[in-house]
Amino acid sequence: MDDLVFTGNDPSLLQQFKKDMMSTYEMSDLGLLHYFLGIEVSQTKNGIFISQKKYAENLLKKFNLSNCKTVATPLMSNEKMKKCNGAKNADATKYQSLIGSLLYLTATRPDIMFASSMFSRYMEEPSQLHFGAGKRVLRYVQGTVDYAIIYKDEARSSRLIGYTDSDWVGCLDDMKSTSAYVFYLGSRICSWRTKKQSVVAQSSAEAEYVAAAKAAS
Repeated sequence: MDDLVFTGNDPSLLQQFKKDMMSTYEMSDLGLLHYFLGIEVSQTKNGIFISQKKYAENLLKKFNLSNCKTVATPLMSNEKMKKCNGAKNADATKYQSLIGSLLYLTATRPDIMFASSMFSRYMEEPSQLHFGAGKRVLRYVQGTVDYAIIYKDEARSSRLIGYTDSDWVGCLDDMKSTSAYVFYLGSRICSWRTKKQSVVAQSSAEAEYVAAAKAAS
């Protein structure tokens, strides 16, 4: 396999690499990638853009929110939720479909990662309050449907930079906090995640330390 390793961006080298691959394996050259599993890919001289605009638009149509009023944030400020909130039960199947779709949308939308992860905790017995909060995320997506991730050729800028944060007692059911992190290689986002912490932090500072430790790991 060593003779098939391709590095660099020389067009002639790329063509030779493709010929070598096709002579070694049974395969076809379908040209540049444009669409794959709901992810749109646009390759230009300015970089590679990946988005899920069409998927997001279909999701908005599915929940009759194509013409909804948009909001500036996925969640309300300092919003905290719990399983038993006194509201009527929502349709669990519809709620699970909504949250499952939002979680798939996070493949190119790290800005909704925290909200989608939080609402996934209530999949078993969602209430109308949970469903309404989940639909708020869709209203945010409606206003940001053109958002995409760009990957530029920045060979000289490959510094790894990470950001981490946490809320404190974000889950009112077990009093646990939620960690989040995002990493960039240069200006290119490469990894992001949000997850409830496994321990109960006794202070906001401890919650931050736990989040930082998880990000470093």
